[in-house]
Amino acid sequence: MTAAPTGPDPRGTPTLGSLTGGQLRRLGAVAGLSRADVDTYAGVLTDALGPVAERPLSLAPPTRTFLSDDHTPVEFSLSFQPDAKPSLRLLVEPGCGADSLVRNGRKGLEAIRAMARRWGFATDVLDELRDLFLPPVPRGPLALWCALELRPGGVPKVKVYLNPAAGGEERSATTVREALHRLGHRQAFDSLPQGSGYPFLALDLGDWAQPRVKVYVRHDNLTAGQAGRLSRMDAGPGPAAVEGFFRTAAGLGPDARVLGRRPGLSCHSFTDTGTVRPSGFTLHIPVRDYVRHDGEALARASRVLGHHGMDASVLDRALAALTERRPEDGRGLIAYLALAHQRDQPPRVTAYLSSEAYAVRPPVVETVRRPVPVS
Repeated sequence: MTAAPTGPDPRGTPTLGSLTGGQLRRLGAVAGLSRADVDTYAGVLTDALGPVAERPLSLAPPTRTFLSDDHTPVEFSLSFQPDAKPSLRLLVEPGCGADSLVRNGRKGLEAIRAMARRWGFATDVLDELRDLFLPPVPRGPLALWCALELRPGGVPKVKVYLNPAAGGEERSATTVREALHRLGHRQAFDSLPQGSGYPFLALDLGDWAQPRVKVYVRHDNLTAGQAGRLSRMDAGPGPAAVEGFFRTAAGLGPDARVLGRRPGLSCHSFTDTGTVRPSGFTLHIPVRDYVRHDGEALARASRVLGHHGMDASVLDRALAALTERRPEDGRGLIAYLALAHQRDQPPRVTAYLSSEAYAVRPPVVETVRRPVPVS
């Protein structure tokens, strides 16, 4: 891997905070946020990172987080809908500087409580699940992540991502079932599709019209036909629409019909405790593992956006706001593509964008087979 370009820092030494804060400011401009809003949100990011915001990029990442391939504890995303400005989102691991998973979770919880005091929302839903996801001796790949939807006005929507394997991978299903039951969705678990694991449970906190509980399901070796049957919404997308997105985003040809490397993810959102079925469904495709370089990922994303009547040129500008490198010179700047359906709303397309603070995954170089001379 090669080091990612960081650009000049006004204080002389490029740091994690200066790089990601600059990326946020430029992405915010692409998304149509005001200068005041992006300045506010850059400060929120610095606060969430804590002391590691001042960590020089010449040092190793503060945590070997799997939030990104190069262990940057920050990821951006742009969510598109027809005839609307894209929504900029930020995912961060607030406890990324901790020396243990338990301290990571504590720092993450402290960061969420600080946000709750600042923006006046309750954390009782999170508190109800603390023993399940933040136990005294946690296990698994993460403790707590925080996602912020950066709205005009300087007050974001807040989500937390929790680890169902905190009590052990073998207990993930039991943990998800118990969490749904405590939150009033007592039969929701039985409506989920079969999968290979449960990597995340997410909670909406604060100012949401319909707060969601979201369950993510991992699907190893997923095919287009299987993807088309994953939705459990009553009035959800038809199989053909989901299969079409799968094929375009994954770009699989006749010789490779499954996601045999990094698995696909489905997400199922629950809002109404009076119904069994989810109100939302999203399919996430890890496009970075199925392209030679980001130029291919960008082309696929543009086709998906165009198919849904969305402005693909915004994504071109977003990549330029993140890095000066050419898309063809790396693989992973576009990490995931997702197609989301929520009851009574038009479909959304989301592109998840990597900061690449520490490294760039090299493009795949195809070897040319030379004919063997016949003697």
